Amino acid sequence: MHTILVTGGCGYIGSHTIVDLIENGYDVISIDNNSRSTTRLLDGAQKITGRKIINYPVDLCDVKAMQEVFRKHQIKGIIHFAAFKSVDESVEKPLAYFQNNLVSQINILRCAEEFNVPHFVFSSSCSVYGNADVIPVTEETPLKKAESPYGRTKQVGEDMIMDVAKVSSRRFILLRYFNPTGAHPSGIIGEIPFGKPSNLVPAITQFAAGKLPALKVYGNDYDTRDGSCIRDFIHVSDIAHAHTLAIGYMAKQTSGNNCEIFNLGTGNGVTVLEAIHAFEKVTGKKLDYTIADRRPGDIVAVYANNNKAQQKLNWIPKFDLNDMMKTAWNWENALGSIS
Repeated sequence: MHTILVTGGCGYIGSHTIVDLIENGYDVISIDNNSRSTTRLLDGAQKITGRKIINYPVDLCDVKAMQEVFRKHQIKGIIHFAAFKSVDESVEKPLAYFQNNLVSQINILRCAEEFNVPHFVFSSSCSVYGNADVIPVTEETPLKKAESPYGRTKQVGEDMIMDVAKVSSRRFILLRYFNPTGAHPSGIIGEIPFGKPSNLVPAITQFAAGKLPALKVYGNDYDTRDGSCIRDFIHVSDIAHAHTLAIGYMAKQTSGNNCEIFNLGTGNGVTVLEAIHAFEKVTGKKLDYTIADRRPGDIVAVYANNNKAQQKLNWIPKFDLNDMMKTAWNWENALGSIS
């Protein structure tokens, strides 16, 4: 079995990806210092897979500590999730985002070179597109100015990898996620927001569960069909499987471009209000949301053209919006019964 290092393996997408990797025959280790996570999701991944998963509580900004992990394992692939990821927090604390997200990425790329790791997958974001002139966006869509420091760290992170790839024998894949949501169908792992949730679906489920006093829709005056922002919601298990496919794809490539980009979205644009109504339909719970001012850093509308991922990675999303809402609500109820 090939050993894959997952940075941020205790996080939302990281834990789901660990499950998918193990279910597809890979051995996995994690690095996560739990500054924005706990070991609960990793424990859940172990329960789902029946496998013990090692996590090293290392800060990726500490390159010497990270090198020690690489010396202990014969790592054949890296999937790099670990980063701060709140759009609104990044607006308030830009330097913290630049320091954490960029220094950690420099260090993990250094280790990939030093320890001759052949395959590297980078967790990027649709935020790199900014407010695109034409949607759906393809991988060739020109990138506009990032609307937040978080988005800017992803743009710089992509540029960093493309520059490294020009002088490296490693292979790199940049996966641009749209809006991951939902939870594992088992109900054992899902999203655990730290502090007030900044993403829509956990805000919906927490409000419905009585954990949040209000559910706010930030802006109803955008130039969209109902005035709210448009997003491309994609189930977290579909996102996770794309990483497994990306590792397998790189292993088969012997020539050609050593750095490729793929959009990971359903290709369907859904407004914030439509997502709320989908949750109401699936659960039968009426949500008394309120309209608030626009939120700094939010993109008006973005959704994916995912043809490239379908054709080259053989990636076909399996879960629809109703599945996303249903699994997210099941997970929220599981959290409530345990807490």
